[in-house]
Amino acid sequence: MSARVLVVDDEKNIVDIIKYNLKKEGYEVITAYDGEEAVKLNEENEPDLILLDIMMPKLDGYAACRKIREKYDTPIIMLTARAEEVDKVLGLELGADDYVTKPFGTRELMARVKANLRRRSSAEQAEGEDNQNVLSFGPLSIDLKLFEVKKGGKVIDLTLREYELLKFLASQKTQVFSRETLLEKVWGYEYFGDVRTVDVTVRRLREKIEDDPGKPVYILTKRGVGYYFGG
Repeated sequence: MSARVLVVDDEKNIVDIIKYNLKKEGYEVITAYDGEEAVKLNEENEPDLILLDIMMPKLDGYAACRKIREKYDTPIIMLTARAEEVDKVLGLELGADDYVTKPFGTRELMARVKANLRRRSSAEQAEGEDNQNVLSFGPLSIDLKLFEVKKGGKVIDLTLREYELLKFLASQKTQVFSRETLLEKVWGYEYFGDVRTVDVTVRRLREKIEDDPGKPVYILTKRGVGYYFGG
């Protein structure tokens, strides 16, 4: 069964181009032209991935992303014409998994779509495998079968990307990984992209699992190198 992608942009020519290329790759495509319609169609169709523009009428991409994240962990790739760092960071802080800055190349966009769908598929497959079901580190536990993280018995609400990053680091405790390596291993693609994506996700994750995000004990930084799991 082909993956279903929701494409959201208020510029019809951009939607048409993206739709054409997605269909050529074999994906089922749903389209929306504003944020309100995007939230509605997401609930009705439950797509496997969302391409979400930022500057839109009725409800902008940030607000739409926030609403979708209240109920769904569907991978979201933000489409933005803005190049400022603050715009990229805000999208990631709200739970987006990735972003592409306009104008973008079709090959790059398709690579990002494939990578994010592949990560989702891998996570779902791992959920059903019979391996070591739970990784435990004091009060923190990662249930690989239930796709669930708990601290002190309380479930912590993580996005797919946050969960994947935590699981990857915890599975290879004390090994230090560069931001570039984490982009390849966790985000699922190899490219010379903005490593700020990793930094923002780490910060978001620390805010959820650490007692004091300013003094982390789980996700640690090796200055000048990258990140590792201390546990």
